[in-house]
Amino acid sequence: MNDELTVLAEAGATALVTAMATDLWQETRNTIVGLFRRSGRGRRAALATQLDTGAALVRDAADPDEVRRTLFAYWTLELVALLRDDPAVRDAVTRLAAASGTGRELSFRQTITARDSAAVFVVQHGTQHAYGPGATGDRGRPDDTPPVA
Repeated sequence: MNDELTVLAEAGATALVTAMATDLWQETRNTIVGLFRRSGRGRRAALATQLDTGAALVRDAADPDEVRRTLFAYWTLELVALLRDDPAVRDAVTRLAAASGTGRELSFRQTITARDSAAVFVVQHGTQHAYGPGATGDRGRPDDTPPVA
């Protein structure tokens, strides 16, 4: 087995099992299903079921990390086979691996709609402070903070 492919597959498997039962799961799941679909391996429904079953096992486990370690071995083998069969997926697996845990190249999509004179306050990561009329006590606007328009 090619060591470089194995290392890349392990990194992809790490990203996959780490995302299970987290907020990143759906996007990671869709990426993996897309990779296998694009490769023409024709197992989309079975693959999606395996992914969902694995995520449910992680979510419901007393020790989720133990389940992730077990699933890691399986998904490493699957990704090695995928990379060997279809070298074109290499860049996508590399992007998936680079995004896991580091925040690099990881993108988040958010759609916000305000209608009928509504105000929308949005934060994706971090803390948001909104000050306005009627704020009292500790929630009032600090003197050096400009009001939100």
